[in-house]
Amino acid sequence: MSNIRKAFLNGKAFIPFITCGDPDLESTKRYVRAMAAAGADLIELGIPFSDPTAEGPVIQAANLRALSGGVTTDSVFQMVRELRAELTTPLVFMTYANVVFSYGIEKFASKAEAAGIDGIIIPDVPFEESAEFAPSFESRGIDYISMIAPTSKARIREIAAKAKGFLYVVSSLGVTGERQEIETDLKSMLAQVRAAKPELPAAIGFGISMPEQAKSMGAIADGVIVGSAIMRIIGEKGQEAEKELAAFVREMKAAANTFF
Repeated sequence: MSNIRKAFLNGKAFIPFITCGDPDLESTKRYVRAMAAAGADLIELGIPFSDPTAEGPVIQAANLRALSGGVTTDSVFQMVRELRAELTTPLVFMTYANVVFSYGIEKFASKAEAAGIDGIIIPDVPFEESAEFAPSFESRGIDYISMIAPTSKARIREIAAKAKGFLYVVSSLGVTGERQEIETDLKSMLAQVRAAKPELPAAIGFGISMPEQAKSMGAIADGVIVGSAIMRIIGEKGQEAEKELAAFVREMKAAANTFF
């Protein structure tokens, strides 16, 4: 069983996202440790990119702050190596095709393996084009995480059948960001996923920021992903976000599991 699959064995998984290097890499390390200690089951690490097309304004701003602070892909790899020396929590990169392609797909995958990364999400690579990237990671034991969205429709079963690690279910059309309501028919999407690959965990992301949303998503999915609300706290608190992040993770993890 992969390290990522193990993240879904402790009730409903809570998966926070953090942009590496906002406000700086030392703070990111502290925040990852704090979120893991607070109960995060898996942590997504965003590698800063100048044109993060899937992201809303909160995470876009975090990317720009990190890049202006001099964060590079190599410095993120080094940070992950340092974290992996002390953490067993699954760590997944979320980045963009240009970051991986410009670095060199094989070189990037090799560095990710050496750093101890468990999976990678590349949101701007369509499923039909994933064969250019996925083999380099999967041959090294790194799960290439697939995504489905409300527009996937007829392709949901095909994508789920070939998915590794877990399936990232995009709750809403558009970019990341906090939403008051999520109106997508997620139950029918998840039913198709489970029909195609019953053992595959599915986690819902995009738009989740409040305990009530975590509770309703946790009732139907295997995990809940939160990014913008995490980065909003960091954007407001800067280098002093540790306690608030830990409290938020504990609250959201508990909410995702309250129906038990």
